[in-house]
Amino acid sequence: MRVLIAGNLGYIGPVVARHLRATWPDAELLGFDTGYFAHCLTGAAALPETVLEAQHFGDLRRFPTELLRGVDAVVNLAAISNDPMGNQFEDVTLDINWRAGVALAQAAKAAGVKAFVFASSCSVYGFAEDGARREDSPLDPLTAYARSKVFTERDLAPLASPDFRVTCLRFATACGWSDRLRLDLVLNDFVASALATRKITILSDGTPWRPLIEVRDMAHAIEWGIQRDSANGGPCVVVNAGSDGWNHQVKDLAVAVARAFPGVEVSVNPAAQPDRRSYRVDFAKFRALAPRHQPQVSLDDAIAGLKAGLEGMGFADANFRQSPLIRLQALRKLLAAGRLNENLEWRR
Repeated sequence: MRVLIAGNLGYIGPVVARHLRATWPDAELLGFDTGYFAHCLTGAAALPETVLEAQHFGDLRRFPTELLRGVDAVVNLAAISNDPMGNQFEDVTLDINWRAGVALAQAAKAAGVKAFVFASSCSVYGFAEDGARREDSPLDPLTAYARSKVFTERDLAPLASPDFRVTCLRFATACGWSDRLRLDLVLNDFVASALATRKITILSDGTPWRPLIEVRDMAHAIEWGIQRDSANGGPCVVVNAGSDGWNHQVKDLAVAVARAFPGVEVSVNPAAQPDRRSYRVDFAKFRALAPRHQPQVSLDDAIAGLKAGLEGMGFADANFRQSPLIRLQALRKLLAAGRLNENLEWRR
């Protein structure tokens, strides 16, 4: 089996590549990435991509379709990957996340690829205070990032057929340790803040809901998407990927982190403007379709893994929100150095 992972040099990619190699030792794994964050390694003993047969560099907006020859499955992780980046680079976000992502799927189908797995997001639900959202619930994408996911899901559906299985995994908010750690994710931020400053400051009033999923469980779900049969969910399936037990209010996440760091102070801002990104999610469909690929990592285990990883790399940066561990800051540094242009294309 030959699998192409687009966007593999980010936060999730190293975990996915390692999991697929362990699951299918004889598979041919290929990576494709523009390399914005390839240098953002965190405590890795070796380059994570050594588990791949080949690493290709390029812009998804100009994807070389010859790389799809003989490929059985494509996993698309490539994206401008959060709301702050999407807000600053809205047009680029739609070009890469949506238009280029759909073009990749069209090329994959034309090349005879059998399975296409798209990393979507539960952020498509936006503000949902009236109960847990199911896949058929109304969508309320509040940001360019969320809109890009909605548009891509919409345009992937007509491409699906029994010979081209499309799996759109609406992932809960990612968390957990990676060889390219991001600290612009809520749980990861809290753990870093607890370690470096002995404080956890919640910028909202702490009441917004967030479903979370640990990166190893994301990789497990992607494995299911690659191998699932069309009879299991249909040629195109859109499914919330996560666990009902991982629906948490932000303040509860802070308290859970504080338990792992005795003496850490937790503060909330009761005067903060309401955070409209608040939603709980129903994962019953995922349980029914993928009973052997359910999340296994607990919240406490995720926190412990982050703590151990950060301590292992000697992390003590109280100003980490200005560092390349925040993806927007990494892009800004590349722009300031003249390495990228305003369309986030490499200057040669």
